[in-house]
Amino acid sequence: MKPVAVLVLCVLSCQTDGVNITDPDRNSSAVIRRVDRRFLSVTIDASLASEEKFMYLLSSPKVRTLAKALSPAFLRFGGTRQDFMVFSPQRHQQESGSTADQSCDKVELPWWLEERLKKEWTQQQLILMREDLQRKYSRVKFTEYTVDLLHSFTNCSGMDLIFGLNALLRTADNSWNSSNARSLLQYCESRRYRMSWELGNEPNSFEKKAGIRVDGYQLGQDFTRLREMMSESKFYHDAGLFGPDIGQPRDRRTDILEGFLRSGAEAVDACTWHHYYVNGRDTSLEDFLDPEILDTLASKTKEVLEKVKLVSPGKTVWLGETSSAYGGGAAGLSDTFAAGFMWLDKLGLAAVLGLRVVMRQVFIGSGSYHLVDENLDPLPDYWLSVLYKRLVGPEVLKIEGFSSVARSKRVRLYLHCTNRNSYSGGAVTLISMNLSKKPARISVPAPVSSSTVEAFVLQSDQPGKEGLYSRSVKLNGEVLKMVDDKTLPDFKGSRLPPAERLQLPAYSLAFFVLTDARAAACI
Repeated sequence: MKPVAVLVLCVLSCQTDGVNITDPDRNSSAVIRRVDRRFLSVTIDASLASEEKFMYLLSSPKVRTLAKALSPAFLRFGGTRQDFMVFSPQRHQQESGSTADQSCDKVELPWWLEERLKKEWTQQQLILMREDLQRKYSRVKFTEYTVDLLHSFTNCSGMDLIFGLNALLRTADNSWNSSNARSLLQYCESRRYRMSWELGNEPNSFEKKAGIRVDGYQLGQDFTRLREMMSESKFYHDAGLFGPDIGQPRDRRTDILEGFLRSGAEAVDACTWHHYYVNGRDTSLEDFLDPEILDTLASKTKEVLEKVKLVSPGKTVWLGETSSAYGGGAAGLSDTFAAGFMWLDKLGLAAVLGLRVVMRQVFIGSGSYHLVDENLDPLPDYWLSVLYKRLVGPEVLKIEGFSSVARSKRVRLYLHCTNRNSYSGGAVTLISMNLSKKPARISVPAPVSSSTVEAFVLQSDQPGKEGLYSRSVKLNGEVLKMVDDKTLPDFKGSRLPPAERLQLPAYSLAFFVLTDARAAACI
């Protein structure tokens, strides 16, 4: 059985020059990385629980339908406000309208309550944004119902819940006060809620947001204490624990990571860190299309991986929170078609570099980088994520390139085995994106040019560069939208006849499935 052969790409305007994508060893059937089956995962920011009533949005049939299409995945509940949340059990009669204890097919948020909550959530986001700007955060009390609703949502959506605990509850000697977490774990165990845990969010910013400084070594000891507490539980002794969720390397942040690893690496199942490309308050469309900015992920990732390898060899590394722009995203960019270039490239590059899981901030919640908007409608990055889930398998294949033309850096390619739940073994998926205003073509060599190709090409619903600001997306020329609150559209590929060239339109994102590639690694 022949391996996937050489791929050659040429930007149309460059005539015979272009980017040659090649495996010099002719061994592109070899798997260079293998990611977790939940590689593309999502988050819900803890700000949704700023008032507990907003958690009931997770009982919306539309939201649950959208979440189910992204499984299997982790669902991380955390963020800045997790370190201001305190579990305050009440056990009073639940308000009418939604019951977290009901079976999945019976849970449904009444339409009138959904409409009211959506309107109130729009106003609540303004309060949350003001707190973020002023860095003045109020303590948030949450009851059993936040946990009940989160567990019901993830369980019925086929996701695995990771709950972020408050690390800013400290004792007089600045060690972590675990009493509130113990109360929460005991409640979850009494309900037999299968879930994993984190402790703290971006500890490098504790001093800015709360005036408390925790060094990496102490943080590692705090995680060790949490692991010991979990080990005492018959239900959670084997549950996942992840951390420390540091910000991307800069100044003291790698020092915190090193200290954490020295005292707490054995406590965690994966080392987590956060990454954003740009500041959401002063970025531009050009930044979202800049190959050099996209490449910064590689340098940051390598820095983290080298530190982990030095201190704790073999420890798995995840992107525990990530999106396009920090500060809640970039208004008018992070929720548009333009954001797809950063998102798809991050998925492709993270897999190549060896990150096992990537958690997208945010599935639903405040800010501009959500997958589901304030009306609970899916945004372009949601549709991109669903297609990725359906078409891309966990095996990363080797693909290399060299270029004599600078503009062809704007065409970026990644190669995976195809998801075997969607296609028979041996198929490969070429992840493609064209950040240029000019179309491109991918020349396929003889060994695979006889393969049938199914093309899934995503473009804005509006033409030209201005279309990149759109919040709607077309798949092979058809605008993607839900059929109804419980039904997604059919994601039909465009079947192409065997050919030597694949067309990649300007400003497009595409998945090309070579159904007859017969890649040995993908059988």
